[in-house]
Amino acid sequence: MPDAVGPDPQYDVFADEFLDHARNGLFNAYYDRPACLSLLGDVDGATVLDAACGPGLYAEELVARGAQVIGFDQSPRMVELAAQRVPAGQFRAHDLADPLDWLADQSVDLVLFALALEYIDDRGRALRELRRVLRPDGALVLSRQHPAGDWLRHGGNYFHARVIEETWSRGWRVRYWLAPLEQTCEELHEAGFLIERLLEPRPVAAAADIDPEKYERLTQEPTGFLAIKAIPDPRRSVPPNW
Repeated sequence: MPDAVGPDPQYDVFADEFLDHARNGLFNAYYDRPACLSLLGDVDGATVLDAACGPGLYAEELVARGAQVIGFDQSPRMVELAAQRVPAGQFRAHDLADPLDWLADQSVDLVLFALALEYIDDRGRALRELRRVLRPDGALVLSRQHPAGDWLRHGGNYFHARVIEETWSRGWRVRYWLAPLEQTCEELHEAGFLIERLLEPRPVAAAADIDPEKYERLTQEPTGFLAIKAIPDPRRSVPPNW
């Protein structure tokens, strides 16, 4: 592996600021969350694992729709915020680089893994662990930065997975992986998943009132996120992990 993001919970430093930003921000509230929730479908009565749950914004909506939510995040402060926001949920601090040894095999109906894949060094192992805890008739919904948008911003060899360090508009310093779409698809395949749907979402119409310029760009260019729904491949057993 040429480089690594490492075990440091980057978002812990600006967790409270991120909550303020993501609660009603265009990219999160009007773009990624609607896309992920649409792929999850009817969650009433389902047990949903919210992997990298952040401050609980997805979990809040899932509980409102009737789901039982189990969440974890690498950032202890994010976990505190999620627990405060969603008292009905079960949250803990956990690094997905480590096994989910507190969850039994095939113990959850759905897994949500929103906008966190690029912060994982060994994505294959993390996906295999999510596959292990998922029931055979369940589904994984993940979102990630659109690789075409990443390439347009950073250039270089699109097919060369590499770590990027940058400072975002609010002064947040982040470090994450750039990887082509092909690699994400292969990592899902090797973890025992079949891709059922892939969305290049557009923001919901209400986003036009918040930021017309960003709304227009996201409805025309692959500069934001994409979302994938993957299901366990019934022809393949769960690959060994640890």
